[in-house]
Amino acid sequence: MKPNHFMNQVSALGRWMTTTLVCLVAIAFVWQSPLFSNTSAMAAPDGTLIADAGNQVKDAAEGIKGASKNIIRGTEDKVKDAARSNASKVDQADDTGSGVERKAKRDRNRIEQNASRDADRTERAAEKSMNAVERAVDNIKDAFTD
Repeated sequence: MKPNHFMNQVSALGRWMTTTLVCLVAIAFVWQSPLFSNTSAMAAPDGTLIADAGNQVKDAAEGIKGASKNIIRGTEDKVKDAARSNASKVDQADDTGSGVERKAKRDRNRIEQNASRDADRTERAAEKSMNAVERAVDNIKDAFTD
């Protein structure tokens, strides 16, 4: 069953009205937000409000940086443990030192090296991102305190 031309127009009108309504509601929420109603916070003579917010953002960035390092290192340890566990299972199953056992040990070593390399690379990227956030906060604070 193909929708006819009239139904297409009604559907388009409904989408347009819904979009307009959502935009109006968003504007109303922003208009009623504490940012516009708290004039004393906006009229602070020195940049104390901005400095406090900047310090909070920097503290949060430091917390995130530490937590992300813990997550990255924890994941690295889990990957290495899984590789060791798989290699030991193969070793226990095959006492003859066959090619399968040697391959499992090579795979274990390669997985551990990749896990360490990937964890280091991810940690550097996370630290770089957090440092960029801290620099941006410092630049904003400097711009408003001058």
